[in-house]
Amino acid sequence: MKILVVNAGSSSIKYQVFNMEDESVLAKGLVDRVGIPGTTLEHKPTGKDEVIIKKDLPDHTAGMQLVLEVLVNPEYGILKSMDEIKAVGHRVVHGGEFFSESVLIDDKVKKVIKDCFDIAPLHNPPNLMGIEACEELMPDVPHVAVFDTAFHQTMEPANYMYALPYEVYEKYRVRRYGFHGTSHYYVSHRAAEMMNKPFEECKIITLHLGNGASMAAIKDGRVVDTSMGFTPLEGLVMGTRSGDIDPAIVFFLMDKLGMDTAEANNYFNKKSGMLGLSGVSNDLRDILEAANSGNERAQLALDVYTTKVKGYIGNYVAKLNGCDCLVFTAGVGENGWDMREAICKDLDYLGIKLDPEKNKVRGKEVDVSADDSRVRIFVIPTDEELVIARDTLRLAQGK
Repeated sequence: MKILVVNAGSSSIKYQVFNMEDESVLAKGLVDRVGIPGTTLEHKPTGKDEVIIKKDLPDHTAGMQLVLEVLVNPEYGILKSMDEIKAVGHRVVHGGEFFSESVLIDDKVKKVIKDCFDIAPLHNPPNLMGIEACEELMPDVPHVAVFDTAFHQTMEPANYMYALPYEVYEKYRVRRYGFHGTSHYYVSHRAAEMMNKPFEECKIITLHLGNGASMAAIKDGRVVDTSMGFTPLEGLVMGTRSGDIDPAIVFFLMDKLGMDTAEANNYFNKKSGMLGLSGVSNDLRDILEAANSGNERAQLALDVYTTKVKGYIGNYVAKLNGCDCLVFTAGVGENGWDMREAICKDLDYLGIKLDPEKNKVRGKEVDVSADDSRVRIFVIPTDEELVIARDTLRLAQGK
């Protein structure tokens, strides 16, 4: 059974086609600058040369139409006809409190996705555009929504409620939601397999460290807590996001810098984090290079980053009453061996000891803990698209 996985952004469409008989990827690609002059499609069929097509596209429907044409192209396509696609899985960022698992898409589901526009204005609208475009072009196959927030919906109120007047929760559903759920789901389940232990009996801390970064504390198969909150701005220091700060700083800087709410939102989401601290880049590779060359602000940014992660590890070990394993994933987590070493340094009191030699790997699934570490330390490349494909297969088959 072949499944198409779609991740629609405001001006982009990412896609992968899976053969679910062996979970192999037949092709993947990206349509960039949808609705903007200079649209480009990069199509990468497995075992064939990459294809780049430049063609201006007015909207997501036109973008998906081009994707479908490419998939059945006799020269570089991977399907004889679109009839081979039996279901489509869609990444949706926000499902609010309504969804704790993936669902078949119908009008009610689309209404909930739309109802969440206010709390996910950058993501849910294009996610819905992608769904509607695919439904228009492929009306006879099941479509499935897989939500970034769903995995975290097992949190208890003590961990998802903010100390605000209760009516803002009742009226506006202001609470912690958490994100990167499909990534945390995938790597935590994989970690349990690597420990040969039932997922429902594990205490796991997952670290999704990329340009956007979040952590999750998972106990007995349920998320206890996660670092991102009402929006992805809360939590760890990220590439351009501030992470946790005193809320009064927002009002102070709005007054001092003359910012309105939109400008303040941009300031803390796009100009802060590692970029703002270092003045060098939002990319940790550039910051590490600068720090190694003696740039003090770059080194400060690295120190703030690792200190924040360490603090969350301690927080989560306490909330889990112990820990079986740490799991590093995403761009920095999978490839930044030096950042993993810095984060795990001086955590031996908690039973966390990393082996420096084992740790010098990039992008591989490996145990990097020292032989005498009470807590296992894993590097596990994430595969959010595979999670979407698996859920889509399960729901399409009525399971």
